[in-house]
Amino acid sequence: MAKTLPELRTQIDALDLELLALLNQRASLAHEVGEIKRADGSAVFRPERETQVISSLQAANPGPLKNASLAVIWREIMSACRALEAAQRVAYLGPAGTFSEQAALQFFGASIERVLCASIDEVFRATAAGSAEFGVVPIENSSEGVISRSLDLLLNSPLHIIGETSFLVRHNLLRLKPTLADIEVVYAHPQALAQCQDWLSTHLPQAERRAAASNAEGARLAATNPAWAAIASERAASEFGLHVASHAIQDDAFNRTRFAVVCLPQTLAAPLATGNDCVSLIVSVPNRPGAVHDLLVPLKKHGVSMTRFESRPARSGQWEYYFYIDLQGHPSQPHVAAALKELQSLCAFCKVLGTYPVGE
Repeated sequence: MAKTLPELRTQIDALDLELLALLNQRASLAHEVGEIKRADGSAVFRPERETQVISSLQAANPGPLKNASLAVIWREIMSACRALEAAQRVAYLGPAGTFSEQAALQFFGASIERVLCASIDEVFRATAAGSAEFGVVPIENSSEGVISRSLDLLLNSPLHIIGETSFLVRHNLLRLKPTLADIEVVYAHPQALAQCQDWLSTHLPQAERRAAASNAEGARLAATNPAWAAIASERAASEFGLHVASHAIQDDAFNRTRFAVVCLPQTLAAPLATGNDCVSLIVSVPNRPGAVHDLLVPLKKHGVSMTRFESRPARSGQWEYYFYIDLQGHPSQPHVAAALKELQSLCAFCKVLGTYPVGE
């Protein structure tokens, strides 16, 4: 005999009470772990440990909960437990409603102390100065390529990468009115304007395109004038009381942005190996024939895969370049360590930007 709706709700209410008791029991154990960590000076936040916890649960998940939903739930549970000791201060590009904020919440969970910054440069400064323990910055977009400013700042910054996260970016046209009529100006971050240029040329060819420090800042400006619009997230629409005049206007339906999580080495050392890791580095090579080709030889010799290779001008006036490289693996693995050692011997300059678990 099928259960009635009241019967099902009664069972759910009882399970919720059980879950509440178990969550508080977990929080108490996490608090004890925190006390031990504080006594021996260990870091409260260990990204590789949290990655392993979620991966183990996903492997054991019998359903019907989807693994992606399970990851979100447990990320928030661990974030709330961490906050019992001290909420992590996390810097990212503001104001509220940016995709950088979404990346920070996706990586750390909602139980953080938010440090909103006016620019990517300010995220680096705040994190390096200790105003924030961690920073979250965009580093790559599937449509427009690398975020040049982030790569340039990583070159000379004392910060290193300890994690990454990425997601599909859905750009929306926001304004005070729910229609596309009479729009004179469209505000957005230059990357967002570039990612939506075909749509803008087709649907709003007469509108002036103005760069903003962030998409959320563009949304804030659009909220001050009915003839202005902004390209931003639905979160920004809610934050600034705007209508979504048009959904998902990005030119690439699979538009994806990757974010790096950075901190000082004394805040958190390189995460331990998880079995699915990445090493990011910047190198330059002597200006001689075949020098770039020679960089690839140690990787092939030791069986290390390169997942990214980007060049940036060295700004020396001599047509010299820095190369940004991502390698698959962890330096604790002998073949990766051997490849790195040989590669470094071929470089005029080499800086390891970070070693970290591959993001979701």
